[in-house]
Order: sequence, then structure tokens, then C-alpha cells
Amino acid sequence: MSDGGMTPRIEQLDAGLEKIVATAEPIQYLADGFGGAHGPAEGPLWWKEGGYLLFSDIHNNKRMKHTPGKSGAELFLEPTNRANGLTRDLQGRLVACEHDSRRVTRLEFDGSLTVLANSFQGRRLNRPNDVVVKSDGCIYFTDPWTAPTAPEQWDLTFSGVYRLTPDLGTLSLIAEDFILPNGLAFSPDESVLYINDTRRGHIRAFELLPTGMLAKQTDRVFADLRGTEPGVPDGMKVDVEGNVYCGGAGGIWVMDPNGKKLGRIVHGASATTNIAFGGDDWQTLYFTSRNHLGSVRVKIPGLPVPVAKR
Repeated sequence: MSDGGMTPRIEQLDAGLEKIVATAEPIQYLADGFGGAHGPAEGPLWWKEGGYLLFSDIHNNKRMKHTPGKSGAELFLEPTNRANGLTRDLQGRLVACEHDSRRVTRLEFDGSLTVLANSFQGRRLNRPNDVVVKSDGCIYFTDPWTAPTAPEQWDLTFSGVYRLTPDLGTLSLIAEDFILPNGLAFSPDESVLYINDTRRGHIRAFELLPTGMLAKQTDRVFADLRGTEPGVPDGMKVDVEGNVYCGGAGGIWVMDPNGKKLGRIVHGASATTNIAFGGDDWQTLYFTSRNHLGSVRVKIPGLPVPVAKR
């Protein structure tokens, strides 16, 4: 596997990486054949009760399922409104960012869909991309314009990051100065929200106010992940000790809670579209590229999904 021209390996930049992943750990190639010109494999999500991983095949309008020990992936759901990012709420229901319908939805246990958000101040959302749920039940999502067509005059004029209350009653715009807000993740104690900007090639970090809004004066660049190799910040996840994992130039970057780059998981594909922790112990790091699914074992568990209620 090496469509990016890079030999798969784990690259150590700091001794701290040894506590997180062994440099000799093999990078597994699990399934391929996804994506297309309009959208890749995306949104991996471990479903603990079932012992399997779900992920989005955006362009092909499918939700796929990979079961450890079984080769490849099987169809789980079709169509999906070209869903992208996936997560679960406190009750364990699936929350999805849908591209075609330009909305965020929740799949109820009876199979019905509830629209969580599809507009802001009377204008349709752009194209919701990724989503995370906080332990108080609030849903945070990014909404960049990523459609191939130009926005219409009645569309939103900015790419937003939003917070939705658990009762679905209040949708708040918490940031609007990103070019292409994409992956987002909380620190383990939820005092910090990380949001990356694919176009600018970096991750920003914000401290949270007690209201759940961002303390704007704490806005800082957490890490810049640009480089000569292909790959941009996209999906992002955090482990229980606060280390941050994010796609960037050349592979998946691993950073400590201060933003120090500890190493890279160079899987060989030209882009990392998203990542997710899984396995019974949350110590398998799954990742999607434009057209394949892979994994690597790590030493520190990821934050579980759904997050525990506080």
C-alpha cells in the first residue's frame, strides 16, 4: 500500500512516542476500493456493543462495516445522503453529518431519522462535516462549504462551527473565522476544544466557558501540520491522557497535550481523512484514507464513544 509514495512506518520524533505506540508496530491494511472523485472513505466509528467499526463511503453513498478478524468490509446501509462524520450521543444513538441533505441527523433506535440541525438563522447549513458530543449531551459540529458547486446567494456566507443543546432547542454559532473547519475533539476533561482548519493546515485550541461556548481570547494555534508531503488536517481524536492524533502532511501526527509533535504514523496513502479509536480496549487506532481503511495498535486507550455522561 503506497499510493503516496511513502513506505509505511512509524516515525519517532520524540522519546515520548514510546509510551504511545511502538515504532515496530505493524500498520494493518484492512479494506479498500472506497471513495471516488467526489469523496473518500471517512467517519470511522467503533460500535462497542457489536464489536465492529462503521465508516462512510461518501461518494458511493454507503455506510460500511468492518469486523475485526474478517477481511474487507461489508455494506451496512445504503443510501446515507452521502454522510461524512459519524459519532454517538450519550444514549448511544448514531449522529451523522450528511452532505447531500446539508444537515446533521440522529438515527433513533426504531430506525427513524431525527433532523438535529439543517439551518442557521433561516439559511441552510453548508455541508456539515464532522461532529462530537460532549458529556453534557451538547453536540458540536463543523460546517464548511465543501460542495463542488458555488454557494447560492441565499446560502450562509461563512464556514461555521456550531453547538447544539441536547433538547435541540438552541443552535449557537461558536466560531466563524475558519476557512475550512473540519475535525474537532475535546480534551479528556473537556476544558479544551480542538478544531482544525484544513485549508490553513493547522489545529486551533480553545478553552471552554462554563456556558459551553469558546473563550475566544484563549484561541491559539495548537499545531501546524503542513509539510512537503501530501496530507492535510482532517479527522482528529484524543486519547485518555490527552494526546492528540490528527492527519497531516505524510500521515497521522501524534502530539502531546502541549502540541509537541511526538511522531507520525506513515501509512502510505496520500491523505488521512479521519481516525477513530476502537477495539474492546479502545487501543486500536483505525484510519481512513481516500480509498482504504487501516489500523495500528496503540498503548494508550482512546476516549470512548459514546462519552460517559457527567
